Amino acid sequence: MWVETCPQYLLLNEQCYLREDGAKYILSPPLRDQRELDRLWVGIADGSIDTVATDHCTFPYHQRQAMAAGDFTRCPNGLPGVENRMMLLFSHGVMSGRISPSRFVALTSSNPARLFGLWPRKGNLNPGADADVVIFDPRQSTVINHARLHDNADYSPYEGFQCQGAPVLTMCRGEIVARNGEFTGRQGYGQFLRRRPFNAQIAAKMG
Repeated sequence: MWVETCPQYLLLNEQCYLREDGAKYILSPPLRDQRELDRLWVGIADGSIDTVATDHCTFPYHQRQAMAAGDFTRCPNGLPGVENRMMLLFSHGVMSGRISPSRFVALTSSNPARLFGLWPRKGNLNPGADADVVIFDPRQSTVINHARLHDNADYSPYEGFQCQGAPVLTMCRGEIVARNGEFTGRQGYGQFLRRRPFNAQIAAKMG
């Protein structure tokens, strides 16, 4: 068995539902109290949790309201957040001292690559791998502002979060595709990746 969690379950709690715009935070499972967040951080640190994803859903707030029509059970589930995943986990995990840089790499890169049959082409920097690299500047401080993001939502659940450390350069197969939060890649540069069958021996070596 392998376990995944998301930034919203590490950084947001049930107090969000008391806000006037609480519909922005409807997701499954719902947000819990702070004690549950603390337990998840323990699992992040001790290896009980294997990956951190996002369950990225870009329903604009007005669409959520329209689809719910006053009935929250009809409101679309899920939060936007894929663009901030790495920065949030680096800031609140590595820079806070909760996890090591190597554990951060395992949670966000090498473990997912092993589970999804993409190892060793993805998830490592050994000779022959794809040279997918994200460079973080731990000195850079950033305040999350949805106006600077690139998704199709109209809000960020992490609006106003201050993050210490930010990605300053992203490479895909050795080519720079993003710099300082702006995409610089080429349309059509992506490739279809044929996954290998799941390999329990490879997965067993996760960090």
